[in-house]
Amino acid sequence: MIWTTWRQFRVPALVGVAVLALFAAYVGHLGLDVRDAYDTYRAQCAGAPDCPRLRQLAVDYENTSLYLAALLGPVPGLLGMFWGAPLVARELETGTQRLVWNQSVTRRRWLAVKLAVVGLAAMAVTGAAAALVTWAMSPVDRIADNRFSTVLFGARNLTPVAYAAFAVVLGVLIGLVLRRTVPAMALTALAFVVLQFLVPNLVRPHLLPPRHATLEMTAPAINEARGLGSITGAPVVRGLAVPDAWVTDVSELRTRAGGSLDRGVFDRCFTDPPRTGAAEGPFGDTATCLAAEDLHVDVAYQPVGRYWAFQWLESGLYLLLAGVLAAVAFRRIRRHPS
Repeated sequence: MIWTTWRQFRVPALVGVAVLALFAAYVGHLGLDVRDAYDTYRAQCAGAPDCPRLRQLAVDYENTSLYLAALLGPVPGLLGMFWGAPLVARELETGTQRLVWNQSVTRRRWLAVKLAVVGLAAMAVTGAAAALVTWAMSPVDRIADNRFSTVLFGARNLTPVAYAAFAVVLGVLIGLVLRRTVPAMALTALAFVVLQFLVPNLVRPHLLPPRHATLEMTAPAINEARGLGSITGAPVVRGLAVPDAWVTDVSELRTRAGGSLDRGVFDRCFTDPPRTGAAEGPFGDTATCLAAEDLHVDVAYQPVGRYWAFQWLESGLYLLLAGVLAAVAFRRIRRHPS
């Protein structure tokens, strides 16, 4: 049964290995370039333990790091789409599974072998690609210290492997239910994309209880933010940072008494602040006007020291989901075999 599964799967597997080899050649070369650049900047630091010059490495490779993460991110979903969804759907669509089942191979064993062979192959390919990207970008990640970034987190270390396992099982189950290859592929891709949007935004921030802090909104603090206001007109400051932490939630601007800042005051400062002529920073007189209101925000954050805990927890979540879907698939194939 294992040999039969391999013969059916060998062409997609060889294509995956070939693509991985090309990817490895590029990422390996990139990783060496990153290390050469790191050594060059380090040599300019004259042995200083905290060298601002090294920050330039993160700037130089910021876009490259994001491109690599964006390239690796869809890989588990594509494997679920092209490897997982057709695995059972194609056989049910053509009826070839009956030949195997009539040769003393049970339906559950048939499904178990297919899931094991293709699932492990998908995990191996994705894991190798993730390991290459993690190695290549490790000097940049250490300096930039943004490993909790939504894009980067899912393209480093353990989580891509768990994503691949889940995507393949998801594709197999959808193929088992729909019994049509093309619709199963499309629905697998859609379901995976939706989940990859929901988990980072709604689940990941709450995998561990966050810590809380209060930040005074002085003019310099406001000018360090990435934005002011929202599409709803709420008095908010966007893109605030806490040292060595991932900020998961920021309250509206609050007054000294603890209430939300009046929207009229916020709008006045935002659209027509008093002209001081001495304001500096991206928000200029607006920041000075808001700071005069003696404001603060309450933030929830996760310390960067929890990074590996989040990696294990999210990987475990996806593997648990994969196990649940596999159990559903085994139950369905026993009750609805034909």
